[in-house]
Amino acid sequence: MKKIENTFSISGYIANDAQIRNFDTASVARFALSVSRPEKNAVGETVYKSALMNFEAWRKNENLDSFDRLKKGEHITVEGYFKPEEWTATDGTKKQRVILVATKFHRTPEVEETPEAPAKKSPKRSKKKAA
Repeated sequence: MKKIENTFSISGYIANDAQIRNFDTASVARFALSVSRPEKNAVGETVYKSALMNFEAWRKNENLDSFDRLKKGEHITVEGYFKPEEWTATDGTKKQRVILVATKFHRTPEVEETPEAPAKKSPKRSKKKAA
C-alpha cells in the first residue's frame, strides 16, 4: 500500500502580525501568508497571481520566543500539515474547512535569482566514409 503524506511547505510574506492567544499550557498564533505564482497572460507577459493563506501554529508556553518572527513583512517558509474540521452551525447546517497547521517556520534565505544557463549544443559528429 502506498504511503499518503499530509504535509506542505510554502514560502511567502506574512500579511499581518500574528494574533496570539494564550492558554494555561499552550498558545496559538494565527497569521496569514501572502503567496504568489507566475502566470502568462494572453499577450505572453508574466503576471503574478497572489493569494492569502491562513495558518495556525501551536507552542507550549515554555517556548515563549518561538512566535517572535511572525511579524508583518517577514519572508518565511512554513512546513506543516492539513487538519480538517467539521462543526454544526447554529442553524443546523454542517460546515467544514481545512486548517493549515504550521509545525515549523523559519526565515527564508535570501537567494538572488540567476538567469538560466543556455543549453549546451552537443558537438557535431562527422561521418567517416568507408574506404
